[in-house]
Amino acid sequence: MTKALIFATFFSVGLSFAQEPGTKTAAPAAKKEGWITLFNGKNLDGWTPKFAGSDLGVNYKDTFQVKDGLLTIDYSKWEKFDGEFGHLYYKTPYSHYKIRSTYRFIGEQVNGGPGWANRNNGFMIHCQDPKTIKKDQKFPDSIEVQLLGGFGKGDRGTLNICTPGTHLHWNGKLTKAHVIETKGPTFHGDQWVTVEIEVRGDKIKHIAEGKVVCEYDKTQLNDGSPLTSGYISIQAETAPIQFKTIELLPLKG
Repeated sequence: MTKALIFATFFSVGLSFAQEPGTKTAAPAAKKEGWITLFNGKNLDGWTPKFAGSDLGVNYKDTFQVKDGLLTIDYSKWEKFDGEFGHLYYKTPYSHYKIRSTYRFIGEQVNGGPGWANRNNGFMIHCQDPKTIKKDQKFPDSIEVQLLGGFGKGDRGTLNICTPGTHLHWNGKLTKAHVIETKGPTFHGDQWVTVEIEVRGDKIKHIAEGKVVCEYDKTQLNDGSPLTSGYISIQAETAPIQFKTIELLPLKG
């Protein structure tokens, strides 16, 4: 073996050993940051469903499922939608945190679903306690961070805001609009999309694929009471969707 070949061999081996520790420490580093896994990829432990017209805890028509490790909103057992909007609530209320999730829309909207709900889901944050939801109540008092999918052409930006039972300050002024368009990016088809929501009490930020879409503050109930904490839920709003991950990072208040 020539000296040049020997040197090249030792250099290659040394480089592989130098790179290996970085690979091994990447996962622990992320874990050290403090992210909590809200969805375990196996079952719905920690989550409770509530559908309009049904009691708390009833998973109407087996809509919330785990398929191949993905949290799936499935309408295969539905013949027709008749106003049974659903939500899946996580067990713990939070005030200051980041939530990060990767999702994709799949399949076709259930028969009878309203047009605006097609390829439409959302994270409901600062939700009222699910135990206080009335049996026929369609949406919790909350701030909705809309997850929207494109229809194949045109713009339909994700991460709009809806305000069931709530108000907020937008561009420095109180708005009582129910839907606030944030001009987020449009994602067509069934592609995976990663979003983050940063919540610091009554100050909220939406992020799509690493880019800030909007910021707003002074979230409040319709009566003007400050809204700074609450439960987190995801929707069943007639559109099939899958979540690959749902993670939460607690922040200092």
